[in-house]
Amino acid sequence: MNTGMTYALLAALLFGASTPFAKLLIGQIEPVLLAALLYLGSGIGLSLWRLLRRLAGRSADSGASLTASDLPWLAGAVFAGGIVGPVLLMTGLRYVSGATASLLLNMEGVLTALIAWFVFREHFDRRIFIGMVFIISAGVLLAGGNEYALDASWGALCVVAACLCWAIDNNLTRKVSASDAVQIAAVKGLVAGIVNLAFALFWLGLPIPTPVEFATAGLIGFSGYGLSLVLFVLALRHLGTARTGAYFSTAPFAGAIIALLMLGEQPDPVFWIAAALMVVGIWLHLTETHEHMHSHTALSHTHSHRHDEHHQHAHDFVWDGKEPHTHPHEHAPLTHRHPHFPDIHHRHRH
Repeated sequence: MNTGMTYALLAALLFGASTPFAKLLIGQIEPVLLAALLYLGSGIGLSLWRLLRRLAGRSADSGASLTASDLPWLAGAVFAGGIVGPVLLMTGLRYVSGATASLLLNMEGVLTALIAWFVFREHFDRRIFIGMVFIISAGVLLAGGNEYALDASWGALCVVAACLCWAIDNNLTRKVSASDAVQIAAVKGLVAGIVNLAFALFWLGLPIPTPVEFATAGLIGFSGYGLSLVLFVLALRHLGTARTGAYFSTAPFAGAIIALLMLGEQPDPVFWIAAALMVVGIWLHLTETHEHMHSHTALSHTHSHRHDEHHQHAHDFVWDGKEPHTHPHEHAPLTHRHPHFPDIHHRHRH
């Protein structure tokens, strides 16, 4: 299995599992406050990870640090995916079941791909498009199922709106995905958490969370938002935005299974029909291959890498032979053929 696929599927598993666990806290903690605690847990946990990594002398192979040119892309990603998206999801969880919310989260992958294809001009083929049609059909079926009253329909709309926010976030994060994934996720977590916490406490006047609430939500956030986001950024490097979103579409199934087992929910037949449609769509994505003769233009950038066929360059410093390593490097023009994805080295036209 491609390394990027592994990263994306692990990210999906962690994020999918967080949804039913977060639903357990709905009713105990207000949505805005819960979103803040989830992201603070992510940001604090990853910041400690970065500190321990630096103390252990492992920061050199972690990837390039963020630069000033990365900040506009990261700021947009934080606002859409870190501030607005979680609040919409926590609000939606008030009105829909954990299993249904988990399946509706498949719309994130669809919306991510649509933005990548038609706004950022990332390549896609017929197989990927057909898979997206199946997933969209399942999402529409869930949103219009008979189990929904007016409030539940509003909840489903909130979940889909959260997916749109994360789709925007994913495409903006792709612009900085060559940088240190832990740093990216830590910054997003801290900024989003602090902003939402300030809004919840000082604007809405919500009570200060108890230590138990903070710790519980923080642990869910560190795993489902922090570690998941680190893996997602790594997947973006290898797969591009649309395909990472496609593999990440497996997240709701992990969440749905956990919700059914943990929350004792009883889905109706509409749920299972939608699940079947989503399985077909995701299978089409997972079995896609892409290979053709293509040309690389000259490129200069900085990221963690090994000396493979795409990285055949000399060093202007004394190199100890350790890989992976991070430094500014140049790619000479190259034409060849091999299976590939639209990763950070394959942004060519078709």
